[in-house]
Amino acid sequence: MQKVEELLRALLLCVGPRGHPRIAQLQALPGLHTLLRLLTVLPDRALPGHLLRGLLPLLSVFRLERAEAAARRAGLSTQPIWRKLWDDVMKTRPPNSENIPCWRKKFFETFFSNVLHGVLDVSSDWRLNDRHFSPLLHSSPHVSQLTLCNMLQGAVELAAEHNQKVLENLASSLRILKFQHLLSSDQSIRRSLVLLLHRLIHHGSVSHVSMCAWPVPDTVLLVLILSMSAGFWRSGNALTYHSSPCGLCREEGDTQSQKSTQERPEKGCCSEREWSDGEHQKESPRALEKADMQAEVNGCVAGTGQNTALSGLNCFPLEKQACEEASIKVSCDHTSRQGSSCFSEQLSHHSALRKSRRRTKSAVGKKRRCLRRSRGLCADLDDLYDFVFTVAREDNSVSIDQNTITEGENADNLTSSSTGSPCCGHVGCKRRGGSTGIFSLKAAHRFRSVSTLELFSIPLSDDTCRTLSNLLSSWVSLENLVLSYNGLGANIFCILSGLRALSQYSDCCLRVLRVSDVFSHMPCMELVHCILSVFPRLHTLSVSFDLKNQLEGNRPEGNPSCSDAEIPECCLEQLEIRFPREPLHTAFLLPVLKASKSLQQLSLDSATLPSSQELGLLLQALKECNPNLKKLSFHDVNLADHQKEVLLLLQDPMLQEITFSFCRLFESCTTEFLSEIINTVKRNSSLKSLKLPGNRLGNHRLVALADIFSEDSSSSLCQLDVSSNCIKPDGLLEFTKKLEGYIQQRGGKIQFTHLRLFQNWLDQDAETAQEALRRLRAVCSVVNDSWDSSQAFADYISVM
Repeated sequence: MQKVEELLRALLLCVGPRGHPRIAQLQALPGLHTLLRLLTVLPDRALPGHLLRGLLPLLSVFRLERAEAAARRAGLSTQPIWRKLWDDVMKTRPPNSENIPCWRKKFFETFFSNVLHGVLDVSSDWRLNDRHFSPLLHSSPHVSQLTLCNMLQGAVELAAEHNQKVLENLASSLRILKFQHLLSSDQSIRRSLVLLLHRLIHHGSVSHVSMCAWPVPDTVLLVLILSMSAGFWRSGNALTYHSSPCGLCREEGDTQSQKSTQERPEKGCCSEREWSDGEHQKESPRALEKADMQAEVNGCVAGTGQNTALSGLNCFPLEKQACEEASIKVSCDHTSRQGSSCFSEQLSHHSALRKSRRRTKSAVGKKRRCLRRSRGLCADLDDLYDFVFTVAREDNSVSIDQNTITEGENADNLTSSSTGSPCCGHVGCKRRGGSTGIFSLKAAHRFRSVSTLELFSIPLSDDTCRTLSNLLSSWVSLENLVLSYNGLGANIFCILSGLRALSQYSDCCLRVLRVSDVFSHMPCMELVHCILSVFPRLHTLSVSFDLKNQLEGNRPEGNPSCSDAEIPECCLEQLEIRFPREPLHTAFLLPVLKASKSLQQLSLDSATLPSSQELGLLLQALKECNPNLKKLSFHDVNLADHQKEVLLLLQDPMLQEITFSFCRLFESCTTEFLSEIINTVKRNSSLKSLKLPGNRLGNHRLVALADIFSEDSSSSLCQLDVSSNCIKPDGLLEFTKKLEGYIQQRGGKIQFTHLRLFQNWLDQDAETAQEALRRLRAVCSVVNDSWDSSQAFADYISVM
């Protein structure tokens, strides 16, 4: 302690005449690093604030993090230090940097990810390298979002034995787990991923799983992530062959397994009676015996390709007599919740059959095998993970057997819901190939599941869609589902089938559903009707398609139109529809509006107006049916000939935000129309935000818009968006001067706070633009970009 006191006295001598520390003297002070370490260990050791301010930049990132409490007691903020560390170490500008609330958290989160993936060398900067600290261990408590990519090297590292404490920290702090640009991986990597997902999701705090940019997905890996995100996993022996960082379910594993095997389904598509009746009796016992014998010789054979990989996960129905002989009934059974849709395939057939024999105390000692549709047979495996990982291996030694394919088609009939699902007859859901749900709920436990699932730019095959549909059918904790550019096509009916089954649960939590794709397989309004008719509890629904499928009219058998489906009164608050250049028929939208009394936001994109009366009918319907509507948006809808309706919208006393985006609003605009718009907005005291991007305003119309804030205006407009409107620097400067004059007339009392200027021609006169922006920023918050108008014009010409 005497040494510490001596160092403190020496520190005080390093203070300049104005109380500022002399950094050079501090750095040369003998024993300084010893004192800095003690300051983080002894937080009660008080230092003068001006001295502590000079010491903080001399700490490594780990000791700086520990000194946070001392800095707060001294009334000091470390945010500038963390921001400078970001600039020095990361050397990039983070997106939305102006909205980052805590630079310490942002730094450690990115630091953790970069160290994990080997893109940051901690020895490159003394502030990152401290032998008393582990970079991953001490930054992990700050990580709430993590992205795993490529060959999942990060998953392997986190699942390693020496990172058990890191994984424990992540289980508490991590909320969002993302997978990006994944590549096919081997068995050992998947084992690490299994343990990682089990710890972070089933026994952790991850509530959001997102996968994106996976052009050729590894089917087994994709289904593994989806299944574990849905809360399914069979612990059992999986924790014994690999050193597990979890250990939380070792003791309860057997208890849960025994409980799950005793539960029976109350309803579903594959009851015991259905297994013993119908088409399943067509199976050949001789073929099964032959297959069993062949499995003894060949062992486990796995197929190739996406469909083959998942087809290998099917366990096809046995002939009734064979089932009775073995005292095994292989049925789809929900373990913790009895639903109306089920999984008809096994992820680990050996484990399931072994437990069934133990439950029935069958005297039959012969090992059972599961017959594969495409490539062969699966022999006895140690646990379900070995089976999943073995499936991905390629082996062409076994040819496709016609009887096997027939059995696969029979098993496929077990995947559809019996509760009136809209896709119960769709060829992609029932009669093509084998069903691909990989979990029999007898063999798997249901653990904690995530509440948000996002799939961006991941092509989903027929098999994968059926698996996802089966998972969705009982995923009651799911609150947000985003399916974006997955090439669903006709498989949209399969997804609807799983959602219909999910809607039967009284505790279903789904509130946000977003579906977008390149081609629409059914009209947008029909899809909206289908979803809302079974999910009236949705709060947000977004349906978006780029192009209309030319085969849209060829509806698969058994999937009738949903346009006439009755929509009960629903809880919808936000509705977004992007039409693939479809006509906007108000007659189809009207039932949705009538049922959505709580609607607050409506967005219509890329719709065409077949007649001049349609928009008027829509506005009348909104006025009568949706009194709570606050935000209305039109994008890429030609409103050049609908000036009367535009003025009616701008004077609506209920709307707070109106967007006319790329609506050609001023294409043939007269001076009188522009004046009417300005006067209407001036009289509307409820409108807070007006967005007019891409409407060919130009300089003179922008200058005229400044009159909205004149002295005689009662407008409460706070935000104005004039992006992509061919605005030049001289026009912006004139607008600024006029706005400044009105503010001065009103004594500085103006509510205008935000101006958006993206993609305007401000680069044509940089000096004038900078002056205009400088003066504008003294009045409001300005958001713009460094857009190159000449290059954009060249690109436009090149594609004409």
